[in-house]
Amino acid sequence: MTKNSTTKQAAENTGMKQPVVVVMGHIDHGKSTLLDYIRKSNVVDLEVGGITQGISAYEVVHKNEEGKDMQITFLDTPGHAAFQGMRNRGAEVADIAILVVSAEDGVKPQTLEALRAIKDAGTSYIVAINKIDKPGADIERTKLSLAENEIYIEGYGGTIPFVPISAKVGTGVKELLDTILLVSELEGKQSSSGNAEGVIVETSRDPKRGISAAIIVTSGILASGDFVICGKAVAPVRIMENFKGVPIKVAHAGMPIVITGWSSLPEIGAKMVSTSDKKMVEEITTKQLATQTSSTASPTKIDERIIVPIIIKADAFGSIEAITHEIKKLENDKLGIKVISSGVGSVSENDVKLGGNKDTIIIAFTTKIEQSAKDAAERFGMTIVSFDIIYKLSEWLEEIVKERTPKVESEEVVGKMKVLKVFGQTKEKQVIGGKVGVGKITLGGIAKILRRDFEIGEGKITGLQQLKSKVTEVLEGNECGVEVQSKTEILAGDSLEIYVMVTK
Repeated sequence: MTKNSTTKQAAENTGMKQPVVVVMGHIDHGKSTLLDYIRKSNVVDLEVGGITQGISAYEVVHKNEEGKDMQITFLDTPGHAAFQGMRNRGAEVADIAILVVSAEDGVKPQTLEALRAIKDAGTSYIVAINKIDKPGADIERTKLSLAENEIYIEGYGGTIPFVPISAKVGTGVKELLDTILLVSELEGKQSSSGNAEGVIVETSRDPKRGISAAIIVTSGILASGDFVICGKAVAPVRIMENFKGVPIKVAHAGMPIVITGWSSLPEIGAKMVSTSDKKMVEEITTKQLATQTSSTASPTKIDERIIVPIIIKADAFGSIEAITHEIKKLENDKLGIKVISSGVGSVSENDVKLGGNKDTIIIAFTTKIEQSAKDAAERFGMTIVSFDIIYKLSEWLEEIVKERTPKVESEEVVGKMKVLKVFGQTKEKQVIGGKVGVGKITLGGIAKILRRDFEIGEGKITGLQQLKSKVTEVLEGNECGVEVQSKTEILAGDSLEIYVMVTK
């Protein structure tokens, strides 16, 4: 038995899977406040704000009815790319969603958008009626608002659990965590001891550490000595850390972890699988190297476009979809645009860290930009722009695309002349007579010398005469005398093709 399998066997747990929770809802209904309160109150051995990896997921500890410590994983950003990835790819990241609704405002359009995302993902959910400490709070009116929008909570014609809370002062938060554990128990998802699967929720590149990826393990057990595979990206499980940045040997389903040492940057929202079969990993790596070699040998297959990375934060998922649609229209054969992250909510410092460099553009559409994000963007030299009208954003992006599209210098043929006679030749210069068949011949122009349509040399037009007068250009259909500076001997019957270099 290998050391790796022994480690896994020791970690086997036939108990309940650690639940993964995402918090969603309207932008001003208190999602971030709730997450902050839970983190500060329930994360052990962690200084406030001290999530060292900047990972947008963390574990909290909460005692169940039997007094046993239970772990719950929270995805830290309501509109995080991992949840978007879940919608788009059908990957199950979150086991439970909390739909936050303000007791002052009731259901808003963004509440319904969040609900649609939750239902599309097939995720169980709990309604948290927040801001019950506010003077304008009306819990009964909020319950009616939920029912009017076909969100049927317990006691109002449905079975969806709800908890009245104040995220600001912590009222009801313990009961909310109790409800999460209860829903998780009712779902009955069991831990398994097979190979791990997971979803990539963050990626980063460090000059010293290399490529790191934050992962939510969705099933199985991951142990040191395994290998993880995500698309073309592969990593040995040597450097595995929990969300606090503490090295660990084993990770089970529901845990947020960071693995460092990837061969390439895995895609956010993509599925990760593990294996202990080194031979299989070597085969995958060999195939990838062969593909890369083949691609290098065939330049036509390589996407050599400049890529502009963009992060979108908006007021609603509908806005994100509209912006993404507009962005795709702006791509061209020289420049591509890649949305590396998108989500509902304000622009945070984590968004700036995810962008990582000055080439990334962060778009804030009808949403706030936190001061910490502005400060971080200034340090990175990164651009954050704020818009509330789509077409204004499109116009601005059009200008950015023009600025960043690589300028390519190319030859543009302006005229072609048939050589009728050679009047004289020296070592460096030749005087010929001919007729312009296409376009025009210009003084100072560069000429390709063609013989039977094959290029045999190049020269420069240093003199030009028409009807015995010196001119600067001769137009199509006219005969002329031309002095050409070239080391290539020109013969009657040859052609001169005049071109200029243009930048586009």
